[in-house]
Amino acid sequence: MAVPTDVRREAGPRSLVSGLSRRLRSFGAALGRPLFAILLAMIAGGIVIFATSQGGADERFFTILNAYQSLFTGSFGDMQSLSYTLIRVGALILTGISVALAFRVGLFNIGAQGQLAVGAMTAGIIAFTMPGLPGFVMIPLMIVGSALAGAIWGGIVGLLKAWRGAHEVVTTIMLNWIAFYLCDYFINGPFKAPQQANQTSSIPLQGTLPSISLFYNNTLGHFLPAIPQPDQYLVDVSFFFALLGLVIYWFITRRTTFGYEMRVIGQNIGAARYAGIRIGRNMVVTMALAGAFAGLAGSFHLMGQFPYQLIGTTFSTDPTGFDAIGVSLLGNNTATGMLLASLLFGGLRQGSTQMQLNANIPVDLVFIIQALVLFSIASEFLPAILRALPAWVPFSRKPALAVTGSTTVAKQNGDSAEKEGVTVQARSQQGEES
Repeated sequence: MAVPTDVRREAGPRSLVSGLSRRLRSFGAALGRPLFAILLAMIAGGIVIFATSQGGADERFFTILNAYQSLFTGSFGDMQSLSYTLIRVGALILTGISVALAFRVGLFNIGAQGQLAVGAMTAGIIAFTMPGLPGFVMIPLMIVGSALAGAIWGGIVGLLKAWRGAHEVVTTIMLNWIAFYLCDYFINGPFKAPQQANQTSSIPLQGTLPSISLFYNNTLGHFLPAIPQPDQYLVDVSFFFALLGLVIYWFITRRTTFGYEMRVIGQNIGAARYAGIRIGRNMVVTMALAGAFAGLAGSFHLMGQFPYQLIGTTFSTDPTGFDAIGVSLLGNNTATGMLLASLLFGGLRQGSTQMQLNANIPVDLVFIIQALVLFSIASEFLPAILRALPAWVPFSRKPALAVTGSTTVAKQNGDSAEKEGVTVQARSQQGEES
C-alpha cells in the first residue's frame, strides 16, 4: 500500500530529529563520565590543598583558587604557554593512539615508551650515519625508519602473544627496559658527542622540522599578517602529523574491515574465532601498528625540538608513554576523546611549574589529579551513582529486569500453552465419554 505524501513528509523531519536527539544523548553519555572524573579529581585535589595549606579557612580556599588559576594560566593562559602545551599534546596523541589500538583487540600496551625510544634512536642513527643527505630525503627516511623500528618492537609483543600466549603486560615491560638500556648504550657509545657526556650531537640541520610560527611566516606570512617574534612559539609542524594520525586512527577503526575485526576480537574473542577471524594475525598487525605510532612520537620530538639531540636516561624518566594509558582510557579509545584527553594531560604537565611558582603547590598535585581521574574512570563512579539515584530523578538509570518485547513474547507463549492445554484436556474428556 502506498504511503501518503503528507505522511512521508512528516516522517522525514521526525526521523531526522530523532536521529539527532539519539546522537546527542549518546555524545552526552560518552562525555559525562570523563567530565565527572575530572571534576571529582579537581575536588579531591582541592581537598588535599586545603588540608596541607597553612592559615585560616579563607586563606586556604584562596590557595586552592590560586593553584588552579596558575595551573590553567601556565598551560593555556597565552599563546606562548599554549605552544609549550601543544608540544606535549602531539606526543601524547601519537602514544595514546598506540595504547588505544591495543585496547581494541583486548591487549594492554604498556610498552609505548619503549617503542617511542627505539623510534627516536632509529631516526637519530639514520641522521648521524648519513649526514650528507638532503632534507627532502633525510626527513622522510627518518620518519619511515622510526615507524618501522616501533612496528618491529610492538610486533614482537603481538607475535609472542599469538604464538606462545605470553602476556603482553610482562613482555611490554621487559621490552621497555631493553629499549631504554639499548638506547643508552648507543648514546654513550657509538654516537656520543665529542667532549660531552651522556648525550649525542645534534642531528643535521636539514633533518629538523620547523616550528609552526616560522613555517607560517615563510609561507602564508608573505600574503597574510606575519607572526611577530616567531621564535618564542616552539611547537613544531609535527603537531599536524599528530592530528593526521587521529584521522587515520578513526578511519582504520571505523571504516575498514580490519577495524571491525579488531572490535570483534576485543569484545568477544570466542565469537571472533567462531566467525573465522584470524585472531593471531590481527593481534600481530595491531601491535605492529601501535608500535609504529609510538615510534613516530619519538622521531618527531627529536626532529622538532631543540637541541635536536638524544640524552641518556631520558627515555626511562619520560612519562609520555605511560601518560598515554590515561589518555586512551579517559578518551574512551575515540579520536575526539583522545584529543581532549591529551589537551588535559598536556596542560596539567605544562602548567604544574607555574602552579608551584605562584601558589607554592608541589607539582606532585598533578600526579594526584591524574591518578584520581584514572581511578574514577576505572571504578565507574558515575554509573554507580546514577543507578543509586531515585527513579524520579531525570538522570537516574535503573536496570530493567525484563525487556518489554521479551515480556510480550513470553506472555504470548504462555497464552498459547494455556490454550493448548485446555484443548488437550477437552479432547481427553471426549475420548473417555466415547
